[in-house]
Amino acid sequence: MSLLRERRDHGVELLRIDRPTKRNALDSATLRLLVSALTELSADPELRVLVLSTTSTDAFCAGADVTEPLDPEAGVARMEAFAQLYRCVEHIPVPTIAVCVGNCVGAGAEIVAGCDLRVAGDNLKLAWAGARHGVPVGPARLTQLVGLSRAKELVYTGRTLDAAEAASYDLVHRVAPADQAEATALELAGDLARQSADGLRTLKVMFRDLERTDERISYENERLVRFQRHGTGLPQG
Repeated sequence: MSLLRERRDHGVELLRIDRPTKRNALDSATLRLLVSALTELSADPELRVLVLSTTSTDAFCAGADVTEPLDPEAGVARMEAFAQLYRCVEHIPVPTIAVCVGNCVGAGAEIVAGCDLRVAGDNLKLAWAGARHGVPVGPARLTQLVGLSRAKELVYTGRTLDAAEAASYDLVHRVAPADQAEATALELAGDLARQSADGLRTLKVMFRDLERTDERISYENERLVRFQRHGTGLPQG
């Protein structure tokens, strides 16, 4: 299994991606596990906070596993799974916290940007690398987090941010040593879990509706799938 689940106290769920030899790059099987887990959690009335993490401090997620051997049809199916994953992250009805350690690149950057809060390790390497392959991804989430001008610079160049620069952009809310980042995120999750459960769920809906994030993500997802089906697409092994 490349995804580990653990229910902590007070309704806090911890999901850890577990593909350390691939820097947690996402293959089709891991994408299915993530989508299934997030779909199940979205329907769980006992869930209070979701923490997305990793079993290795070297990487939260290095993006798509471009070494996975896929034929064109399977490549489109994998991109559709990425689109579904981004939609599932958006529709988790409780606050989400990403543990941003090591490589958070491509799809990894998209997942952490889709979370409500982010805790960075001091070894963070955060990059929206889609432009290198022509992937139409980044504007839907990043613009709302850092503003239009800065989002354009980060998406167009694909350059890497460390923890200090990410914090200066308010992209991350706390910074900790890499081996303590998950514990810091769980501490933050505990603080949130002590709030009104119904209140946080209501606020989550309000943020989504007022910021039109569902519409923005649907717009970008359509272009991602079209890029894979009719454009050059991501490399496929």
